[in-house]
Amino acid sequence: MGESKLSTKDKKFREFALTGNMWRVIFHVCVPLALYQSLNQIFKILDSMMASHISGESVSAVAYLSQINLMLTAVGGGLAVGASLKISEAYGAGDYDLVKARVSSLFGLCGILGLGVLFFILPFTTPLLKLANTPNELIDLGSQYFKIELMGMVVSFFNNVYIAIERARGNSKRILYLNFGVIVIKLSLTAFFIYALKSGITMIAVATLISQLAMFGCAIYHMLDRHSIFSFSFKSITLKGKVTKPMIRLSIPVIIEKVAFQFGKVVINSMSTAYGVLTVGALGISNNMGGLTTMPQNGFQEGGAAVISQNIGAHQLDRALDAFKKLFVINTIIGCIGYGLTTGFLHVLSGLFAGNDLVFRQFIEEVYSFEAFGAIPLGINAAVMALLYGFGYTKLTLLINFCRVFVFRIPILWGLQQFTQIGSKSVGIVMMVSNILVGIMAVVVAGIVIRDICKRYQLCFWRINKEIERV
Repeated sequence: MGESKLSTKDKKFREFALTGNMWRVIFHVCVPLALYQSLNQIFKILDSMMASHISGESVSAVAYLSQINLMLTAVGGGLAVGASLKISEAYGAGDYDLVKARVSSLFGLCGILGLGVLFFILPFTTPLLKLANTPNELIDLGSQYFKIELMGMVVSFFNNVYIAIERARGNSKRILYLNFGVIVIKLSLTAFFIYALKSGITMIAVATLISQLAMFGCAIYHMLDRHSIFSFSFKSITLKGKVTKPMIRLSIPVIIEKVAFQFGKVVINSMSTAYGVLTVGALGISNNMGGLTTMPQNGFQEGGAAVISQNIGAHQLDRALDAFKKLFVINTIIGCIGYGLTTGFLHVLSGLFAGNDLVFRQFIEEVYSFEAFGAIPLGINAAVMALLYGFGYTKLTLLINFCRVFVFRIPILWGLQQFTQIGSKSVGIVMMVSNILVGIMAVVVAGIVIRDICKRYQLCFWRINKEIERV
């Protein structure tokens, strides 16, 4: 296949993913990704803590504006998730020419996205923030912060694709090490800007941009190995249907799902301003605290989806379903542990963010005392998402996440605001209700999908472990 070839390391991992003990495969691929996601979450928490050193309003500005940024970032993230699953599938199937073409074409698509942001969104940031119903005080405080965050987002498009490709080839440890380096750079710069230079939140965004550029430099270094099937090549970029159509078809529902989900969270933030700017900050911090549990679960989701898609590519559907069963168990256990630890140390955690502001601290504890109940159902939902992504049911992931925000969250918050006098606690209640309901919905959807797969391929879901062990 020309000058590109499958390295010994990649060949060994492919064989391991397709034939190795599934518990070992899942932990090998997913544990570094879970740590990677956890480090990301800790970095967000430390970011919020540093912002709180400036003022409580600064925390709210970072929480609100970051949510809008995440909505836009979801476009690149959705493309990376959907396309990388097709790369994993081609890798599992042993079609290495297709792997090379899809990797290169995916980077080309990200370049188009990045240019779109720079030319059509960056010049119009203030109207965009007003369209998102951002309070004027947060626009005045954070408009420059948001512009720099947008530039960092363009770089992150490429970084997310690079991470997705490394995930597809099983290089989870490299992802972990690179991310740790990025976090060290980011936090060191943020601390220097805030504590030494006494800067505002704009410099928090500058620190983010610099750390993303550091990751981008590493990505370029690793992606220019022309002898690897996972490297980038201008010659391999193509718009042929076999290469790009499956990636785009799988990615579009994921992009819509992620953008809609993040847009829904922006709407929730906007509705929460009815209780005051500090409530928005409390909700953002509560989400970050919940992320201490859900981010590791998402790491297992991402790694698990790659393992599932690789085995599907090799026509080993029994192993793919077995991977889901193990993900379900692991994420449920993580949810139980996370719930116990975060609620047990809630007063300590809230104090880290609120400092001496007792009112802000009370808001944080009120919101999270309800949101914490989502730890277990969200873990179950993450396992189901891995199943649906791996098997290509991205329209169902779109349905689940759409319902999570636009059926189980926004209408309920509106009802509480219109017909009750509960106050700021409503925000936490809505998070609890929506997270529990989406977990239930995910279980129902998974049951229907698994029954369909087993019927179509004459498999017995409950006997898969024993059948694999006999083989």
